[in-house]
Amino acid sequence: MKKLLPLVVAAVAAAFTVPDIDTVKLNQIQVIGSHNSYKQAIDPALFALLTRTDSIERRPGRFKAIDYSHISLSEQLNMGLQNLEIDVYADTKGGKYAHPKGLEWAKGQKPYDPEGVMNAPGFKVLHIQDIDFRSNCLTFAACLDELKRWSAAHPNHYPVFITMNAKDDKIDQPGFTVPEPFTAQVYDQLDSTIVAGLGRGKLITPDDVRDRSETLEKAVLAGNWPTVKAARGKFMFILDETGDKRAAYIAGHPSLKGRVLFTNAEAGTPEAAFLILNDPIADGTKIRELVKKGYLVRTRADADTKEARLNDKRKFEAACASGAQIITTDYYVKSQHFPSDYSVSFDGGTYLRLNPSLR
Repeated sequence: MKKLLPLVVAAVAAAFTVPDIDTVKLNQIQVIGSHNSYKQAIDPALFALLTRTDSIERRPGRFKAIDYSHISLSEQLNMGLQNLEIDVYADTKGGKYAHPKGLEWAKGQKPYDPEGVMNAPGFKVLHIQDIDFRSNCLTFAACLDELKRWSAAHPNHYPVFITMNAKDDKIDQPGFTVPEPFTAQVYDQLDSTIVAGLGRGKLITPDDVRDRSETLEKAVLAGNWPTVKAARGKFMFILDETGDKRAAYIAGHPSLKGRVLFTNAEAGTPEAAFLILNDPIADGTKIRELVKKGYLVRTRADADTKEARLNDKRKFEAACASGAQIITTDYYVKSQHFPSDYSVSFDGGTYLRLNPSLR
């Protein structure tokens, strides 16, 4: 019995040993990131005008939802955030978004694009055309260059997840800029831009995860995500779109063969690997089920400034408990736009941890 005791103690100790984060797979961590990570504040003069239209049109608080901003991508990554979100608009000829209408509506605004980078062809980065157009990196190429330089300065960094919206929604009012639609050909250009900007070796793609499996989903359900150690120094891009826009990206690329981005594909489809469920309270049970099966899931801690204004952390707490691997927020630091103590992080002010639901 005495000889067995050390073995029993060792076995118990091993059962309670917390694994090194490098040894676990991508779906076994939990990170906090930012939403619309590129966004600068709307100029005060324009924002005052927009809020006045709220009263005129009897839609109070409409523009409060976009009254937030972010520090640069590099500063966020330096803080330890492991997820960013970048919205892109197609601009194949250049100049489509070089002169936002909002600049004409209110006097006294600070200069916009003094270097004229918006005149060149290529994807542009902004939130809402003509209204919420200021960005810490006006072009997608500039965003990628910043990420590349940051990664070169931190070559052993943890993997960074980047969700993307392909923006082509029209504003149903006269005078607003009409975006270009995202076709399969435009998506080809998006893939090429990412590879050219970062290099294939800096990317985790669907091909990497699928490997020799019949479909991407089968690989995911078999646990074929790379370890955190293998993913260090790399970026993983995800297309946050559904319907026709998602279908256009998948067309001709079953299981996302040859594509750069993962998609928000539904469970049970060949492309399913990463799902986006933005309400961790309403969708908590579903998120937990998906996470346990091996999918990556993104959810949100807050939206439209509501939780921050009320200092309400129920969504964040539900997001943490759901096991969703990626939790986005507009408030990794307190708001500079209105008084509030609301901000989110894990214990100790961190933004990366082992996923508590998968220990």
